[in-house]
Amino acid sequence: MVSRIRDLAAGTAEMLDIFGDEALVGHALEFEAALARAQAGGGLLCAEDAAAVVTACAEPFDIDILATEGAHAGTFAIPLVAELRARGAAKAHLGATSQDVADTALMLQAKAGLAALDRDFGRIGVALEALARRHARTPMLARTLLQPALPTTFGLKAAQWRLLGADARRRLSREGNAALRLQLGGPAGTLKDQGGRSVEIAVAMAAELGLGVSVAPWHSRRDAIAGLGAALAIATVGLAKIATDVALMSQGEVREAFEPRVPGRGGSSAMAHKRNPTGCQVARSAGLRAPHLAATLLASVAGEHERALGAWQAEAPGPGGAVRADRRRGCRDGDGARGARGRRRRNAAQPGGRGGSKAIPERRRRWSRARWRRARHEPLHGVRRLPPGLRR
Repeated sequence: MVSRIRDLAAGTAEMLDIFGDEALVGHALEFEAALARAQAGGGLLCAEDAAAVVTACAEPFDIDILATEGAHAGTFAIPLVAELRARGAAKAHLGATSQDVADTALMLQAKAGLAALDRDFGRIGVALEALARRHARTPMLARTLLQPALPTTFGLKAAQWRLLGADARRRLSREGNAALRLQLGGPAGTLKDQGGRSVEIAVAMAAELGLGVSVAPWHSRRDAIAGLGAALAIATVGLAKIATDVALMSQGEVREAFEPRVPGRGGSSAMAHKRNPTGCQVARSAGLRAPHLAATLLASVAGEHERALGAWQAEAPGPGGAVRADRRRGCRDGDGARGARGRRRRNAAQPGGRGGSKAIPERRRRWSRARWRRARHEPLHGVRRLPPGLRR
């Protein structure tokens, strides 16, 4: 079900464009044009035939007709190639197959999506590093099993968030480098119709499209896509973890951190006094969806023989959905944790919660606010002025 209202709530406009129909068809046509040029360079096509393919690819396509005919045929590549040939490009798609087109187009979409994600994670890292430095000595109460534990600092919490984002960024880069490869195998993955110049043609196409070259066609080896999907899911749930912490800290009875005030955002249609953590809501929703999208990609690895029936066809929403889920307003969780230092300090000075707890020794609960002020000047890694009952 396509819904701009629902889709934009779960993704950015840029990401929706990256994984939209226009981009998909555009990348498929890039594949066909690159194939013709590479085959001309390898002597499989004459210059005139290659030019006819490139010219046909430059003309616009009717997306609605292509979608309707593609659904009927089983893949959009079939009516796309038929239209190219009807436009006079008789040698279009020579030696390729529909999965070559679909896989390469998906990888080009994923490449653009990952580039956008990398920019976002860069901004998140900068924001979280600034947050950690600014609050390196701001005391707050640590919570384990959702219960008051021992004093920590807000800076340490933010530093942990930053490490989570940095690890996710490196993992995405590693898995993206492994997955973003040209697909060119032909009908059965044998490249028999490339005139013995398959390697030369693949290298030329990959260079033009900005993708890697696989040692062999990967029609039936879907592990790299599954790895990318898993990395996207891990990045998404990592952002959801940050969002969960911020949302809990913004509860009215806690009031230790808040999302920034943005006009028209976070309000209520019925309760004017509310300040809802809307960015956290979006990130947590994405964190619930992403693991299941990754599970589909993992299940698709066990496809049948040289081309699976239904397995690789089920993959396309996975990377796109995971990337869209991962990107939605992710930076808000990095730079949006506006602190309430006084409230964090008061909560930390009462480890049992508001009013204290008999389960915590009296000497811990009587640690004064003045002593907290002295302790906050200690280095983040030291906390040497904690009273004996609070030292680890």
